[in-house]
Amino acid sequence: MTIVTFYQLDESSADPSHDLMKACSSLLLTAYRKRKWSTVLCSDKKQAEQVDEFVWQHPVDEFIPHNLAGEGPKQGTPAEITWSGQPISNRHTLVNLSHSMIDNHRQYQHIIDFVPVDEVKKQEARERYKQYKMAGCQMQFTPANQLNESN
Repeated sequence: MTIVTFYQLDESSADPSHDLMKACSSLLLTAYRKRKWSTVLCSDKKQAEQVDEFVWQHPVDEFIPHNLAGEGPKQGTPAEITWSGQPISNRHTLVNLSHSMIDNHRQYQHIIDFVPVDEVKKQEARERYKQYKMAGCQMQFTPANQLNESN
């Protein structure tokens, strides 16, 4: 059964976009350390490039081997960053930054999604939560500020 975890982003944050990137890279690092291959699904190529650049900023002792979709070695890397409209590799974990429901959610053991601060996007996240739940996924919800505590 697919586990879907929604992380609530901090509403008091001065920079929700930075918090999202930080949470995403923290989750990638955790998956990598557990030897789980993951995919980050972005809404577009620009966001994918931003995630890629953010992940490159990790200190050397927290390096995450990663690549953008279509780049990197033939066998891939532990973390792949892709965007809507691109093929998505079958991996253990999918980190969803695309603000849309994953059609083929059953191919992943763990899907990670976020509840943004923006009210419109927050409502969209609630709808995705309901859709995953109706699809029979095991649901989890936690504040993103507890991410570092659980890793």
